[in-house]
Amino acid sequence: MGVIIVTLSIALIIFLYFYNNPLKHGKWFLIRRFINWFPLGMSYAFLYMGRYNLNVSKNALGSLMSKEDFGIIFAAGTITYACSFLVNGPLVDKIGGKAGIIISSIGASIANILLGIVTYLVLTGRYTGSLVTIFSVLYALNMYFQSYGAVSIIKVKAYWFHVRERGVFGAIFGSLISIGVYFAFDWGQAVVDMVKVTPGGPTNWLSSLLQSVFALKTGSVNAVWAVFFVPAIIMVFWAILDWILIKDTPEEAGFPAFDTHDASSGKMDENYTTKDLLKMVFGSSLMLTFAFIELTSGALRNGIMQWYTIFAKEVKQPGGEFFMDNWGLLLCIFGIIGGFMGGLISDNFFQSRRTPPVVFLSGAMFILSGVMALFLTSSPVIVGISAVLIVTAVTGCHSLMSGTAAADFGGRKATATCSGIVDGFVYLGSGIQSLGVGYLTALDWHWWPVFLMPFALIGMFLAMKGWNELPEATKRYIAEVENKAKVEEEAVSEEV
Repeated sequence: MGVIIVTLSIALIIFLYFYNNPLKHGKWFLIRRFINWFPLGMSYAFLYMGRYNLNVSKNALGSLMSKEDFGIIFAAGTITYACSFLVNGPLVDKIGGKAGIIISSIGASIANILLGIVTYLVLTGRYTGSLVTIFSVLYALNMYFQSYGAVSIIKVKAYWFHVRERGVFGAIFGSLISIGVYFAFDWGQAVVDMVKVTPGGPTNWLSSLLQSVFALKTGSVNAVWAVFFVPAIIMVFWAILDWILIKDTPEEAGFPAFDTHDASSGKMDENYTTKDLLKMVFGSSLMLTFAFIELTSGALRNGIMQWYTIFAKEVKQPGGEFFMDNWGLLLCIFGIIGGFMGGLISDNFFQSRRTPPVVFLSGAMFILSGVMALFLTSSPVIVGISAVLIVTAVTGCHSLMSGTAAADFGGRKATATCSGIVDGFVYLGSGIQSLGVGYLTALDWHWWPVFLMPFALIGMFLAMKGWNELPEATKRYIAEVENKAKVEEEAVSEEV
């Protein structure tokens, strides 16, 4: 059922992409742009499967990885991810998004294979050293290559999507993240379940195939390492398609030059050094505001996604089993809703201003975190609903800030650096919450939602500061469109 729902969701995203055409692009342009972003987006979705499989492995490893251990490992990865953008953001601005996504997919695939090998050695008793140390190093390596993914997809997007279309692309970006989370949690858990040793042998052909490939004649040991090997194989497949299909710009695909009216309009002939690119972020109060908004959303995003399943396994949820059993699917569906909600509201009600929807979404997350704190031990259903709705809101925030606003104000020339560093703050927030929640919940789970509440409140107030902001080129474009519409309206009135 989950596969059917996700397939229908992908079909709906594709329909909305073709349906939403405010600039009246030609049919072939829309088709070629789809051929570009779909494999790029699916690569990014499966990168997520190779990222959050750590959460699935934590539950499968049981006492071999404590909550504190998991918090340290995840923090090592997220902090590495955040700091990596100082290097690979400017690098992707120079080499292009196509090269970046291939580097990301191949590098993350290799890191996942190494994590799988270590898991095999640990479970079969061939490695008895510190699990925390070696997992932290390898997961940090994985997250370094993972960090190329977001900046690469946004870099390509910046050349193919006009500012007035980017709210919807931000929704597509958020949807791809949500689909990737589904792959990670539900497909990842399915892989773990299929490679468990069961009396009488495998229960179906797929389970039999996975066990024959990954069990490696270990007898009574569950082949948990398959949760790392499977996404590694899939990522290589999509990297090959990316190499064949992706074009960095419309010009490379045979179309005329396309002015997207972002911050690079009129400046496309300028060349920026790495110092210039970094200065565009750290020298801009507005870009830093976006970054700190993303720090708060990162704390909430992974504060819910990574900890709910751990909480539900440790603290039984009578009546709320539905959320635990379908966590990945719920994150996918409601993440898609959140992404499209934020993007459509931004483009259609706020002239593509990105922060107004974030104000409302952050306020909602503050209230929902409070509701979770109040009902944490008394109503599993309310806790589950609140958690899912927080994910809805935070996906909308993330797709608008990292996926859209940073690209708008960074422009095509600097979009990877700007969006990368802003996205990096997401994972700084994730690292903070990973350490904080990991240690606080060892004392009492009530600290979990309470710890998250201030982040939502800070995000809301920061978003208020950027309420009226738009790139100058976008303002000029909107003014031109409005003047043209006014002239046409007056001409029609005179004819009447």
